[in-house]
Amino acid sequence: MATRQEDSASTFEAFEEVSRFNEYDPIRRLVLYRVSDAYRDQAFLDTVWETQEFTAAPNFDEAVDEYDHFVDVFRKQGIQIDIMRSEEELGLAAIYVRDSVIMAPRGAILCNMKNTYRDSEPAAAGDFLKRLDVPIVGAISGKGTLEGGDFVWFDEVTCAVAQGYRTNADGISQLKHHLGPRVHVEVVPLPHHRGPAECLHLMSIISPLDADLALAYSPLMSVAFRDWLIDRDIELVGVPDEEFETTMGCNVLALAPRKCLVMEGNSVTRSRLEGAGCEVISYKGEEISIKGAGGPTCLTRPLLRHASCRSSA
Repeated sequence: MATRQEDSASTFEAFEEVSRFNEYDPIRRLVLYRVSDAYRDQAFLDTVWETQEFTAAPNFDEAVDEYDHFVDVFRKQGIQIDIMRSEEELGLAAIYVRDSVIMAPRGAILCNMKNTYRDSEPAAAGDFLKRLDVPIVGAISGKGTLEGGDFVWFDEVTCAVAQGYRTNADGISQLKHHLGPRVHVEVVPLPHHRGPAECLHLMSIISPLDADLALAYSPLMSVAFRDWLIDRDIELVGVPDEEFETTMGCNVLALAPRKCLVMEGNSVTRSRLEGAGCEVISYKGEEISIKGAGGPTCLTRPLLRHASCRSSA
């Protein structure tokens, strides 16, 4: 029986054959977790926002309105949307669905979150993905921690993972095991910056936009990682300090090669992206992004990216 796009339950077949593993080919299918499910109501927000590391209490009605417009971006692009359902109530940060799971060639790898109030998110994501017939190839367990925001695909056999306060060495070791020997894992040390309470992920400082283009905040990159990117012939578009600090200018989601989604308020970054040949779409994120420190990459878990049709000219 056919279902609405948002409630799709179509079967994944030959997962490795139909999905591209990078951060820039066209998104065909993604998972979202509704802000209305995570935020519940204003009374709940007013009670828990501080204990869950939000910078201020979101306004519930404005957040729902922002999120509806955010989802409309994907509908207009023809992207299939799967709205995640969970039998148990999750915390505010559950809207940042990228963190709980990593998509890999053989299926999904469930993460293990640093903060205890997010403990239940990977299992909830795993249960939902099983209902979509997405294979689960493993999970990070024990003392290992791994968050999806610390992981970036560059091509089918090359990825990078950050080692910092959110993802540790044990988690990275387990990740390598689940990915297998075919995949090169570039380990990227993160700086202390503002300490363990700061939500600094690898995707806070780099967002791939094409095979040879990425948005980057170089001041927080190690020389070794920056050189590694340049050695791969990746052009780096810089994010200004103010927009990195205040409006998460480096957190940009590629919908397709050189077509990207960026939060409003990043005018300099937008201009630089357009100068690099990118089409830029923006959304308002005061309630759903800034207060929870999660941009468009955090708010989405792409399930399938398909190969681009590129001109041979």
